[in-house]
Amino acid sequence: MADSPKKVVLAYSGGLDTSIILRWLQDTYNCEVVTFTADLGQGEDLEPARAKAKMMGVKEIFVEDLREEFVRDFVFPMFRANTLYEGCYLLGTSIARPLISKRQIEIAQMTGADAVAHGATGKGNDQVRFELSYYALQPDIKIIAPWREWNLTSRTALLDYAEKHQIPIAKDKRGEAPFSVDANLLHASSEGKVLEDPWAEPGDYIWSRTLSPEEAPDKPTYVEVGFEKGDAVSIDGVRLSPATLLTQLNELGRANGIGRLDLVENRFVGMKNRGLYETPGGTILHVAHRAVESITLDRGLTHLKDELMPRYATLIYNGFWFSPERQMLQAAIDYSQQDVTGEVRLKLYKGNTSVVGRKADKSLYSADWVTFEESAVADYDHKDAAGFIKLNALRLRLKKMLQG
Repeated sequence: MADSPKKVVLAYSGGLDTSIILRWLQDTYNCEVVTFTADLGQGEDLEPARAKAKMMGVKEIFVEDLREEFVRDFVFPMFRANTLYEGCYLLGTSIARPLISKRQIEIAQMTGADAVAHGATGKGNDQVRFELSYYALQPDIKIIAPWREWNLTSRTALLDYAEKHQIPIAKDKRGEAPFSVDANLLHASSEGKVLEDPWAEPGDYIWSRTLSPEEAPDKPTYVEVGFEKGDAVSIDGVRLSPATLLTQLNELGRANGIGRLDLVENRFVGMKNRGLYETPGGTILHVAHRAVESITLDRGLTHLKDELMPRYATLIYNGFWFSPERQMLQAAIDYSQQDVTGEVRLKLYKGNTSVVGRKADKSLYSADWVTFEESAVADYDHKDAAGFIKLNALRLRLKKMLQG
């Protein structure tokens, strides 16, 4: 092929699909393939991916621990905005894609590769997220998306291809997979196959990161999360790195059955999809962050942030992390977090995360101002409320008087 790539950086998990893609790239384009495997906290030993890539003739193999960067530079900025897609999804898959894409482009530049490749299908959001990020970071990069090019259109065809080319197949891959799973330090998501009927309740075997609330302890767990400028920095007074902190919150959330979500969402490509999400530590973090904001953020800032959040969430969900509008919104969100420093005490109990205490040095809450008892505040006059109410009612009165 005249425009065939000479060297391709492949986002490589070491699983069946990306191993087939690796061999397919070698055969189809007769090119050199560089593999990149990211440890984002998915909980798997990644050394087998390195060994498998080496066995398949790859000379440049990158296996990198990106957990701290993932939480510090992607998860935490997103959580400063209290980000939820369609009101409930904490965007665990969406926020991982820009980091993988960024590192792929960096590796391509380091190794002199002229193309990148991913294993996302032509029906999902991930193809959009990867490719928008690639183009934003290197506009002239060549992108190869095998699922949009090859004729391997069935599970049987993939298995036949693997056997023909002596690609090792795990025993559990020979049967029909009951559902697909994507995981990282923020969450685990499951979709497809047995989950495609939105009326059918998912079986307990699908949940991998949380106990069911019914199985969670009958005694509540209390935890204190400390924040500085909108980011969590400590648990029970002990300062922790971003990834370590999220890992510990995941453990607390798992044990107490926290963070399960069964969602039918609107994909960017146009169809609806049913997904099961487990975000134990992220759910705790989300509740805690809103609590510390409740006493440190001005009302105007709070309400404006809540208005901006759905747009910000949609940008991340749709793959526009590196867009100028997301960066503009991030600057505004980060400005709002200057005084979001304090501590939140939470009670975790059978799937619920309840705020039971919050404090901050720069708290805007004053018991003297809100108390119904005798107040030390001298310059609040109850009579002022009458004029305030009457001015706010003026347009309502005029409408009734003039229009009936």
